[in-house]
Amino acid sequence: MLEIGAKAPEFELEDQNGKVHRLEDYRGKKVILYFYPKDNTPGCSMQAVGFSELKAEYEDKNAVVLGVSKDSVKSHKNFETKKDLKITILSDPELKTIKDYDVWKEKTIFGKTALGIVRTTYVIDEEGTIIFANGKVKAKADPKNMLEEI
Repeated sequence: MLEIGAKAPEFELEDQNGKVHRLEDYRGKKVILYFYPKDNTPGCSMQAVGFSELKAEYEDKNAVVLGVSKDSVKSHKNFETKKDLKITILSDPELKTIKDYDVWKEKTIFGKTALGIVRTTYVIDEEGTIIFANGKVKAKADPKNMLEEI
């Protein structure tokens, strides 16, 4: 996990609509950048829906929520439609940003060890500095917890 106080790595990723987003596009706003393992799975759905339900509250605090996984743009579009998501979800199939933010790790699931995304949430301030990092995210609680954090 990246350190609090570190400059957040820049990224350039497509969202569920094929639009390119860069971290620098959000200067002047707080960014809740959360990494999740897979579209349309129970925990990931709970987290994305939770952030969507609180979108207006985040906007009131001059913050934007961006989700990132290695799923394709097409998969993200399906996820958005199926779960009626109101947030931006970014596709990183090359794992560049996922690795830059140090969330691609060995983990054990159902007794099997494999590489994958460790659910992690960062808060990045208006100038691009990491001001909060959580690598032990509880999917259901994360949206509300991050709103309180900012």
